[in-house]
Amino acid sequence: MVPEDIRQVIIDILSDIAPDEDLSQLVDSVPFREQIELDSMDFLDIVMELRKRYRVQIPEEDYGQLASMDSTVNYLLPRMSGATVGS
Repeated sequence: MVPEDIRQVIIDILSDIAPDEDLSQLVDSVPFREQIELDSMDFLDIVMELRKRYRVQIPEEDYGQLASMDSTVNYLLPRMSGATVGS
């Protein structure tokens, strides 16, 4: 996957978790929690969806690297390089 694909994966997961949020205005460099209402359970749902859909294991100590779209894409890029969109 390329960064644009990973960004779309995260948008898809966020839209499932927070269906009432307008994700079209997300600023990639700003933490998700400053832009949309996400609690700790929502965040865990994101991690679980990445595991379920793409078999990406994210250790708890790395959760902080998933704060914004930019940091999430940068973190996931090497871990999802072999994945295909929609896998």
